[in-house]
Amino acid sequence: MVDSSVMKSVRLILTALFLFLPVLALSEDPVGDLGQRLKAGSARLTYDAKQGYLSSLLKALDIPVSSQTLVFSKTSLQSEGITPASPRAIYFNDDVYAAWVQGASSIEIMSVDSVRGSVFYALSQENDGRPQFEVVTGHICSACHFSQESPKKFVPKLVLSSVIPDEKGNVEGTFPFPTTDQTPLAERWGGWYVTGTHGAQRHLGNVSLKTPMTVTGNLSRVDFSKSLNVIDLSSRFDTSRYPSAHSDIVALMVLGHQVEVHNLFALASGMPDADPRDVGERLVQSMLFVDAAPLKEPVRGSSSFAADFSGRGQRDAQGRSLRDFDLKTRLFRYPLSYLIYSKAFDGMPEKVKTYVYGRLVDVLSGKDKSRDFAHLSAPDRTAILEILRSTKSDFPR
Repeated sequence: MVDSSVMKSVRLILTALFLFLPVLALSEDPVGDLGQRLKAGSARLTYDAKQGYLSSLLKALDIPVSSQTLVFSKTSLQSEGITPASPRAIYFNDDVYAAWVQGASSIEIMSVDSVRGSVFYALSQENDGRPQFEVVTGHICSACHFSQESPKKFVPKLVLSSVIPDEKGNVEGTFPFPTTDQTPLAERWGGWYVTGTHGAQRHLGNVSLKTPMTVTGNLSRVDFSKSLNVIDLSSRFDTSRYPSAHSDIVALMVLGHQVEVHNLFALASGMPDADPRDVGERLVQSMLFVDAAPLKEPVRGSSSFAADFSGRGQRDAQGRSLRDFDLKTRLFRYPLSYLIYSKAFDGMPEKVKTYVYGRLVDVLSGKDKSRDFAHLSAPDRTAILEILRSTKSDFPR
């Protein structure tokens, strides 16, 4: 997060650069591939007056509308258009993220490429009949997305944070709190809308104050009576202007996990000469949900996201998938990240991938009984190992 004056300056530079940067063809990059097909005339995007190219883009990239999450804090380069009455919408699948702001000049897109790590794009919302993706260079993205772990090379880093904004979405004077699946629910989603039910469990979504504050501040002045177990957002803003009326709690939980794992994929690809154990062990722990915050009560989303997400899963002969949800005590029924099937995982340096596979075999076979993996029961380990050996062709036998 940067202050608003810096955001405005960077946005001006960004807009100028978009006019000159060519689109790069990336073999494992779905956005680059779509860009080439648009140029060749084998694909097209349709413009509509309400959302520009958004709906057509989501369909072309196979991003489900139900993945929509909404953030109303001014924590992006398009902050001028973001308020609680006009939140920024973020959509995602296993390989691509798209962010849309009402009235903005472009749609922001990030593609997770198996060779280059994460690649940032912009799609102009000008209705000129020639939609094209423009690659955004690293030094522009570094205002918010620079990984401090790779100081010699720009490695893009996805950012998912929590901070309680004021009634206009401003966050000046506060610091974002990182949100992953290890973050307790009580500290998640400040500055985001959250729809769905979660019992008495508290989170920071759907809250704004007269003055912004950090999630570690004095929460006694926060009124949670109208911010928890919210199903309908129509009283807060005009939901008809969005492809979905939801900011699904299950989608937010999946997003928190996915962002962390994708950042580690990018780090592994961006630092090919590093010791594979450095990022590899962190990947193993993240993919096996080590230290993930447990659910104290069941969680249920407000949209079709859970069904849409699970329906995309590869299944073994018993019908089991790593995309099956639990949502009672933890996020997934079989706690190993579904991103093991992604192109970004397969495209990591071979030595990192080999290390991760070796460690997974150690843990899932029961050879590694260390405390880090104590949350995995013997049936968990057996089931995950069987699913992998049935559905992941290159997993060691």
